[in-house]
Amino acid sequence: MNNDRLAPWAAYLVVGVGALIMLAPFYFMFVFATQSRTEIFSLPPPVWFGDDFFSNLKVLTQRIPFWQNLGWSLYVAIANTALTLLFCSMGGYAFALFEFRYKGALFAFVMATMLLPSFMNMIPTFMIMDALGWIDQPRALYIPGAASAFGIFLMRQFVTTSVPKDLIEAARMDGCSELGIYWRIVLPLLKPALGTLGLITFIASWNNFIGPLIVMRSPEKYTLPLALRSLQSPVDTEWGALMTGSAIATIPLVVLFLLSSRQLISGLTAGAVK
Repeated sequence: MNNDRLAPWAAYLVVGVGALIMLAPFYFMFVFATQSRTEIFSLPPPVWFGDDFFSNLKVLTQRIPFWQNLGWSLYVAIANTALTLLFCSMGGYAFALFEFRYKGALFAFVMATMLLPSFMNMIPTFMIMDALGWIDQPRALYIPGAASAFGIFLMRQFVTTSVPKDLIEAARMDGCSELGIYWRIVLPLLKPALGTLGLITFIASWNNFIGPLIVMRSPEKYTLPLALRSLQSPVDTEWGALMTGSAIATIPLVVLFLLSSRQLISGLTAGAVK
């Protein structure tokens, strides 16, 4: 009996310790954002907030066009998320409810693209973007990834398990067009999955470093990961400014996660319980 009572507390303790370990880097990032470079490398390191946040922010904005980089990151992440939700939901709806020739083979081909390592896309991506004249253009960061294999798979599975076929057939019998069925019936039922895919896509786009490194050339058009990386130097890295930029770049993700965490859990667990 005592063991039964201790087991939940032991589980909570393990989870709590694990959470503290994972949150420690974020905490120290925000702490170091308010410290000077000398204080950051002092021993022992500071564990509480300092008074140098605004001086670090001044150095940051002098070294790079930070607010422009932040704006481009928001633009690219929002555009990428919107296009991914649109095309993946359409693709998932088609694969789940339509019958057409070579449907199985096409879906298998889409899934096979998930097996390709991301670094294999670097040279082809550059060559295609160069041929299209999209080098140093933000659209080169969100149009190529507008339909992901993972997103199509997630939407297909969710449509298969959560959208009643009888409802679709009834709408067709009533004369509703396929576009009307998709927009008025399917999309509202896909909200949990759309929220999950949207959050995952936004975070991946916000943290994307390789894509901008390949196609972007102008510092004022850099997204935040590439812009912050440009602050690093073998001899003169302003670590306080770098931590300040990293902390500010983290805030939108934290706010987005807090606002959509329930939607994320709902989308990931949908269909798990009948």
